[in-house]
Amino acid sequence: MKQYRRALTIAGSDPSGGAGIQADLKTFAACGCFGMSAIVAVVDENTVGVTGVHPVPVDFVTGQIRSVLDDIGADAVKIGMLHSSELIKAVRDTLLKYNLKNIVLDPVMVATSGDRLLRDGAIETLKNELAPFARVITPNLPEAEMLLGRKIGGQRDFPLVIRELSANRRVSVLLKAGHLKEEMLTDVFYNAETDEIIELTSHRINTGNTHGTGCTLSSAIAAFLAHDLPLNDAVRRAKDYIASAIAAGARYKIGKGHGPVHHFFNFW
Repeated sequence: MKQYRRALTIAGSDPSGGAGIQADLKTFAACGCFGMSAIVAVVDENTVGVTGVHPVPVDFVTGQIRSVLDDIGADAVKIGMLHSSELIKAVRDTLLKYNLKNIVLDPVMVATSGDRLLRDGAIETLKNELAPFARVITPNLPEAEMLLGRKIGGQRDFPLVIRELSANRRVSVLLKAGHLKEEMLTDVFYNAETDEIIELTSHRINTGNTHGTGCTLSSAIAAFLAHDLPLNDAVRRAKDYIASAIAAGARYKIGKGHGPVHHFFNFW
């Protein structure tokens, strides 16, 4: 019998379909994986902004994770929005029991609309209690500044910053440049397993449809790791995927704010 490549997302639910669990499952499917989910919160949001966050009880979140992993298992796990210190520690402790090697952490702290999604005190917990156990973390510029507790000067600081974020060079880091103003954007990837830095340069795509780009990119990395691609190749493939999804989605109009990317550009 054939086996699916299995990817689990642990994140919040976006009813508008562009970010969170919904974006992750679309990405898994588009990248050839059987997607599964553990919902940590129901987020009241749309393309304009976030109205509220309704947390799922922590023991129910960990129950979802155990139910999936005890039965089906996972070749890769993507972790998105974890809104509290209690939840962050519980997710970490649960995953540690399963000896999973491909954990991709997207340290979601602020929505595309600018709404904050993390409770006070949870940033330090995320940084110290969960990030060191991931294989890859994928912060954007504001998230990296929140993790470091200081401003980042610009592109020139990226090589130093990513090593600082790598938990003593144990965790690989993809630092995204989308919040910079240049027309040529250079994401910088530090592979902690080989101690090399890779620059991933692309043209800025002029579009307001950027809702869920971080969720989609981190999920694509997880999906390609689930396919047993080498780490550098998984990151490069994921970067190509999100660039194409943004470019294809720029031709559409949906919602009154930041629309989504086109996850299924290869299919329709």
